[in-house]
Amino acid sequence: MKIPFLTRRGQRKQDNASHEPRQGFFHQDFHMFSNDQNIETIAQLVESVKHYASLQGENVKLEVVEKTVRVLTVVAMTAILSLILMLILIYLSFAAAFALTPLVGSVGAFLIIAGIYLVILLLFLIFRKRWIERPLVHFLASILLSN
Repeated sequence: MKIPFLTRRGQRKQDNASHEPRQGFFHQDFHMFSNDQNIETIAQLVESVKHYASLQGENVKLEVVEKTVRVLTVVAMTAILSLILMLILIYLSFAAAFALTPLVGSVGAFLIIAGIYLVILLLFLIFRKRWIERPLVHFLASILLSN
């Protein structure tokens, strides 16, 4: 097919070049994507990717809520058990002090019990990393990093 066009001087000139689509690799790929069915398929793929991303976002939110609830449950149970243990310890301390009263007197008995608590406090301060921090970090990591 010959297409006329104007030259610089305004004269018509016949072009022998064909303006049909080339059959090269790039042009075949371009025509493949310009097909209506392919455009629809790409649109469906984009929608599927958007839906997948939103589902992943919801999954992350649910995992965060689940792990937060698990941590809060552990904290609440620890607080309740600690309170009960402290009440038991107070009653046992008074019982031990009253049991020691005939041997060392009232003041001496309570000082002995207070000394025992002071030794326990010092041991916890000295070994806090081994007894408290490391187990707590491992426990929380196991809760937060579990699937």
